[in-house]
Amino acid sequence: MIERTAEARWEGDLKAGKGSIRLGSGAFEGKYSFGTRFEGSPGTNPEELLGAAHAGCFTMALSLGLTKAGHPPTRLDTTATVELDKAGEAFAIKRIRLKTRGAAPGLDEGKFRELAEDAKKNCIISRALAGVPMELDAALSG
Repeated sequence: MIERTAEARWEGDLKAGKGSIRLGSGAFEGKYSFGTRFEGSPGTNPEELLGAAHAGCFTMALSLGLTKAGHPPTRLDTTATVELDKAGEAFAIKRIRLKTRGAAPGLDEGKFRELAEDAKKNCIISRALAGVPMELDAALSG
Protein backbone atom coordinates (compact mmCIF):
# COMPACT_ATOMS: atom_id res chain seq x y z
CA MET A 1 0.00 0.00 0.00
CA ILE A 2 1.14 3.53 -0.81
CA GLU A 3 0.14 6.40 1.46
CA ARG A 4 0.41 10.10 0.66
CA THR A 5 -0.24 12.89 3.13
CA ALA A 6 -1.12 16.55 3.12
CA GLU A 7 -1.73 18.92 5.99
CA ALA A 8 -3.99 21.90 6.50
CA ARG A 9 -4.00 24.45 9.29
CA TRP A 10 -6.75 27.03 9.84
CA GLU A 11 -6.80 29.91 12.30
CA GLY A 12 -9.91 32.00 12.95
CA ASP A 13 -13.46 32.02 11.70
CA LEU A 14 -14.46 31.17 8.14
CA LYS A 15 -14.49 34.66 6.61
CA ALA A 16 -11.69 36.41 8.52
CA GLY A 17 -9.54 33.34 9.14
CA LYS A 18 -6.59 32.11 7.19
CA GLY A 19 -4.84 28.86 6.65
CA SER A 20 -2.04 26.99 4.98
CA ILE A 21 -1.87 23.76 3.06
CA ARG A 22 1.30 21.70 2.87
CA LEU A 23 2.10 18.56 0.95
CA GLY A 24 3.67 15.78 2.98
CA SER A 25 6.57 15.64 0.52
CA GLY A 26 7.32 19.31 1.19
CA ALA A 27 7.09 20.05 -2.55
CA PHE A 28 4.37 22.67 -2.02
CA GLU A 29 3.07 24.88 0.75
CA GLY A 30 0.53 27.62 0.17
CA LYS A 31 -1.76 29.98 1.99
CA TYR A 32 -5.51 29.87 1.60
CA SER A 33 -8.50 31.78 2.91
CA PHE A 34 -12.15 32.49 2.26
CA GLY A 35 -10.97 35.07 -0.26
CA THR A 36 -8.70 32.68 -2.17
CA ARG A 37 -11.42 30.07 -2.29
CA PHE A 38 -14.53 32.09 -3.06
CA GLU A 39 -13.46 35.60 -4.12
CA GLY A 40 -10.43 35.23 -6.42
CA SER A 41 -7.86 36.64 -3.98
CA PRO A 42 -4.21 35.61 -4.47
CA GLY A 43 -3.34 32.27 -2.92
CA THR A 44 -4.43 28.68 -3.37
CA ASN A 45 -7.56 26.70 -2.55
CA PRO A 46 -8.62 23.06 -2.29
CA GLU A 47 -10.29 23.06 -5.72
CA GLU A 48 -7.14 24.33 -7.44
CA LEU A 49 -5.11 21.60 -5.75
CA LEU A 50 -7.71 19.01 -6.75
CA GLY A 51 -7.42 20.26 -10.34
CA ALA A 52 -3.63 19.93 -10.22
CA ALA A 53 -3.93 16.38 -8.94
CA HIS A 54 -6.45 15.50 -11.64
CA ALA A 55 -4.40 17.07 -14.45
CA GLY A 56 -1.29 15.24 -13.29
CA CYS A 57 -3.01 11.87 -12.91
CA PHE A 58 -4.88 12.11 -16.22
CA THR A 59 -1.72 13.14 -18.11
CA MET A 60 0.26 10.21 -16.71
CA ALA A 61 -2.58 7.81 -17.59
CA LEU A 62 -2.73 9.21 -21.13
CA SER A 63 1.03 8.80 -21.48
CA LEU A 64 0.66 5.16 -20.44
CA GLY A 65 -2.17 4.56 -22.92
CA LEU A 66 -0.29 6.21 -25.77
CA THR A 67 2.85 4.21 -25.00
CA LYS A 68 0.92 0.92 -24.82
CA ALA A 69 -0.64 1.80 -28.21
CA GLY A 70 2.87 2.12 -29.68
CA HIS A 71 2.91 5.94 -29.80
CA PRO A 72 4.87 7.25 -26.81
CA PRO A 73 4.15 10.97 -26.49
CA THR A 74 6.87 13.54 -26.90
CA ARG A 75 4.76 16.08 -24.96
CA LEU A 76 1.41 16.32 -23.20
CA ASP A 77 -0.04 19.53 -21.72
CA THR A 78 -3.23 19.34 -19.66
CA THR A 79 -5.31 21.96 -17.88
CA ALA A 80 -7.98 20.93 -15.40
CA THR A 81 -10.66 23.49 -14.63
CA VAL A 82 -12.69 22.74 -11.50
CA GLU A 83 -16.07 24.51 -11.43
CA LEU A 84 -17.30 25.38 -7.94
CA ASP A 85 -20.82 26.75 -7.62
CA LYS A 86 -23.71 27.13 -5.22
CA ALA A 87 -25.88 24.04 -4.81
CA GLY A 88 -28.75 25.14 -2.60
CA GLU A 89 -27.25 26.57 0.58
CA ALA A 90 -23.87 24.89 0.08
CA PHE A 91 -21.15 24.88 -2.54
CA ALA A 92 -20.35 21.88 -4.72
CA ILE A 93 -17.95 20.91 -7.45
CA LYS A 94 -20.25 21.02 -10.47
CA ARG A 95 -17.86 19.91 -13.21
CA ILE A 96 -14.25 19.30 -14.08
CA ARG A 97 -13.10 20.20 -17.58
CA LEU A 98 -9.89 18.63 -18.85
CA LYS A 99 -8.16 20.19 -21.84
CA THR A 100 -5.18 18.30 -23.20
CA ARG A 101 -2.91 18.85 -26.15
CA GLY A 102 -0.21 16.43 -27.11
CA ALA A 103 2.33 15.26 -29.60
CA ALA A 104 2.51 11.53 -30.29
CA PRO A 105 4.30 10.70 -33.54
CA GLY A 106 2.40 8.47 -35.95
CA LEU A 107 -0.93 8.75 -34.16
CA ASP A 108 -4.11 10.08 -35.73
CA GLU A 109 -6.51 12.50 -34.03
CA GLY A 110 -9.29 9.95 -33.56
CA LYS A 111 -7.07 7.44 -31.77
CA PHE A 112 -5.62 10.23 -29.61
CA ARG A 113 -9.12 11.26 -28.53
CA GLU A 114 -10.07 7.62 -27.86
CA LEU A 115 -7.03 7.09 -25.64
CA ALA A 116 -7.64 10.43 -23.90
CA GLU A 117 -11.25 9.41 -23.14
CA ASP A 118 -9.98 6.14 -21.68
CA ALA A 119 -7.48 8.03 -19.50
CA LYS A 120 -10.23 10.42 -18.34
CA LYS A 121 -12.42 7.48 -17.36
CA ASN A 122 -9.75 5.34 -15.75
CA CYS A 123 -7.09 7.49 -14.11
CA ILE A 124 -7.01 7.09 -10.34
CA ILE A 125 -8.27 10.61 -9.58
CA SER A 126 -11.08 10.37 -12.16
CA ARG A 127 -12.26 7.14 -10.55
CA ALA A 128 -12.15 8.77 -7.09
CA LEU A 129 -14.23 11.68 -8.44
CA ALA A 130 -16.68 9.51 -10.39
CA GLY A 131 -19.68 11.46 -9.05
CA VAL A 132 -18.49 14.70 -10.65
CA PRO A 133 -19.37 15.34 -14.32
CA MET A 134 -16.22 15.57 -16.45
CA GLU A 135 -15.68 16.97 -19.91
CA LEU A 136 -12.68 16.42 -22.14
CA ASP A 137 -11.23 18.49 -24.99
CA ALA A 138 -8.37 16.48 -26.49
CA ALA A 139 -6.37 17.22 -29.61
CA LEU A 140 -2.98 16.64 -31.13
CA SER A 141 -0.86 19.76 -31.26
CA GLY A 142 1.50 19.16 -34.12
